Amino acid sequence: MELFAVPDLPEIREGDDLAAMIDERVDLREDDVVVVASTIVSKAEGRTYDLAAFQPSPRANEIADRLSDIAGEEKDPRFAQAVLEESTELIMEAPFLLTATRFGHVGVNAGIDRSNVPGGDLLLLPERPSESAARIREGVAADHVIVSDTCGRPFRHGQRGVAIGWAGLPASRDWRGERDRDGRELGVTVQNVIDELASAANLVAGEGAGGTPVVVVRDWAFGDHDGSDEHFREVEGDFVRQALRDWNYEA
Repeated sequence: MELFAVPDLPEIREGDDLAAMIDERVDLREDDVVVVASTIVSKAEGRTYDLAAFQPSPRANEIADRLSDIAGEEKDPRFAQAVLEESTELIMEAPFLLTATRFGHVGVNAGIDRSNVPGGDLLLLPERPSESAARIREGVAADHVIVSDTCGRPFRHGQRGVAIGWAGLPASRDWRGERDRDGRELGVTVQNVIDELASAANLVAGEGAGGTPVVVVRDWAFGDHDGSDEHFREVEGDFVRQALRDWNYEA
């Protein structure tokens, strides 16, 4: 398997045709996987906002006041309002905001970015990332597209690449019913391939000012396995999420 960044992409602006910009810069193959950072998808889709666009509600003021007390520095209630508006559930209120987005992703601050946002204060995640991936897929020669983001995950230090949208490939491959090297039947193994591809691509894409936001994964194959589009865990089976609903932070 080979991974390489798409070179020479300019600063993305609202209305830019990402698919055309990618396709003209690299000779894509049909079986390539194109991993596109959500930041440039959001910029192309006009998801850049000023804080002034968010009028704080009493709830946002309450959240900002509590986080200010915990952090020992002032927190902007307009940011809290933006997080609330981008979320379907506030799973944790302190010591940070852990939320569920409208499309199912669970992360800090609804994935709202405050860095690398020229012309605005905030960059919101794409509204429907899998639809964004499908649109990009229609305009490139490759048949597989993943929209990625970086975020922290429970029980791990630091951030990693994860998939928030995908098109042209299943989210996971199912090894259940297959045999291990000793002939034992696998009973629980379902491999989330889109997260693994997003994480691998993030090693090449990099972070900060020198990041390259589109990576091509070449010579990777899904293989002869059953596939599934289950990606975000259903609330009914997410016991960690259920437990966090009843947990209160105490400094």
